[in-house]
Amino acid sequence: MFLPVDTGEPDRFTWSVHCREGCMKTRSILFALLAVVGLMLSACGKSESPAISTSSSPPGDAEPLTIGVAFETLQTESWVAAWDKLKSESQRQNIKLLEAVADGDANRQLEQVKSFVNRKVDGIIIAPKDAKTVIPMIKAGKAANIPVVLYNRPSDPTDAKHTVIAPDNFSITKETVDYLIAEARKTGKKQKAIVLIGDLGDINALGRRDGFEAAVKAAPDAIEVVARIPTDWNQEKALAGVQSAFQANPDIGVIFTSSDFMFPSIRSVLSNQGKWRKVNEPGHVILGGFDGDATAYQLMKEGYVDATGVQDLLWEAEQAIKVIVDAKKGIAAPARIDDRGFAITQANLKELAPRMWGAVVANKKKP
Repeated sequence: MFLPVDTGEPDRFTWSVHCREGCMKTRSILFALLAVVGLMLSACGKSESPAISTSSSPPGDAEPLTIGVAFETLQTESWVAAWDKLKSESQRQNIKLLEAVADGDANRQLEQVKSFVNRKVDGIIIAPKDAKTVIPMIKAGKAANIPVVLYNRPSDPTDAKHTVIAPDNFSITKETVDYLIAEARKTGKKQKAIVLIGDLGDINALGRRDGFEAAVKAAPDAIEVVARIPTDWNQEKALAGVQSAFQANPDIGVIFTSSDFMFPSIRSVLSNQGKWRKVNEPGHVILGGFDGDATAYQLMKEGYVDATGVQDLLWEAEQAIKVIVDAKKGIAAPARIDDRGFAITQANLKELAPRMWGAVVANKKKP
């Protein structure tokens, strides 16, 4: 029961004042409660919004792109250098990367790509195991209207739209082997040669093999190929193959490896036979490779390797991301982007080393 206060005024006035004060307090409390409820609802609404990227963007900026990167392996320096470049380039452009490595398992890589599709990424970059098993991955991306870029390894023919960025293996290898042949001619006698061939399921290996064959076919006066060693990109197979070749032909004078990562196997065999010698030293075995990795760069600096074919992996990584960024802008992607590469030799090493990805990697390793 409300009790009037004795103010010397009529009870009716006192009641009215108290009523107005009470109503005003009630309204103030209601407004405060409504404000609190509004803030709570606003906070709930924000927490329910899906976060696509962990990277932060200034207010009002567009949502960062998300790209899935699926590599068959990180077994060699070349793949690691490419992987690192993709990460640094994506960070530079505020792009989120979803990363997956299949460790040589094509079925696993397919599942990884399907996972990217389910997560609705903006693009997919694949370094596939081989030319055949990647086709279902391309089709999975196409079915979801997601741009797919094949990094460094093309696929077999398919009507599924995609972009491949890969080296011109044939031309780079032929240019490199032509240099080895020129060095062989300087010896004044026909040289026996061996070639280490990569995985024949890898189209890059086929291009390098064919580039080698084209070069030596044009030089029957200078080169006799006495062994073609299948390695499946395996160091142990490379070592065993080179050992067998030297047992059958101790006077081998030229070796070409389809990947620089097999130089340690070659060095092991030559060292054991006392033939690991520098350019221009008596008994030097003319050596050439392909990739342009840090090992090859160091061996060239030291004077042991004559030449290697360089694929511009860092440029390829930049182009792979550019294709996806352009696609989101509505710019049509080409079916293929060629990496022209180059042969780096003892004659042009100082000039071209800054363009060699292996030199970049080697210089980063310096303390």
